[in-house]
Amino acid sequence: MADNKTKPTGASVEDYIASRANAQQRADCRELMALFKKVTRHSPRMWGPSIVGYGSYRYTYESGRTGEAPLAGFAIRGRELVVYVLVEGEKQRSLLSKLGKHKMGKVCLYFKQLADLDRAALEKLVVGSIAEVRRRYG
Repeated sequence: MADNKTKPTGASVEDYIASRANAQQRADCRELMALFKKVTRHSPRMWGPSIVGYGSYRYTYESGRTGEAPLAGFAIRGRELVVYVLVEGEKQRSLLSKLGKHKMGKVCLYFKQLADLDRAALEKLVVGSIAEVRRRYG
């Protein structure tokens, strides 16, 4: 079984943001960092080369694959930012409809700038995602 590449590293979060983000993204990353620290009560650390993660949890899939992942996190993906969230249940899906201009993948919430999003809805999405991760994996 392949080893999980997304592991905590000793790399600098500030260096990652400085090297990847434009001016608007840097400001948005600072705001995301404040949100994630408030919600998780954890300090940021790099997971792999490109995810700013907060906290961690251990998972075991039905396939038997196990690993560790950040409880919450975000990344810079070119001209977009991505926040990693589990959107399960009607309440979470309802928040997505109020969020603003974004695209949603399986667990990836893509947006160009925080100004396009309802910050209260984003915070509730992140809180709900963390609650679901804890419910599933302890």
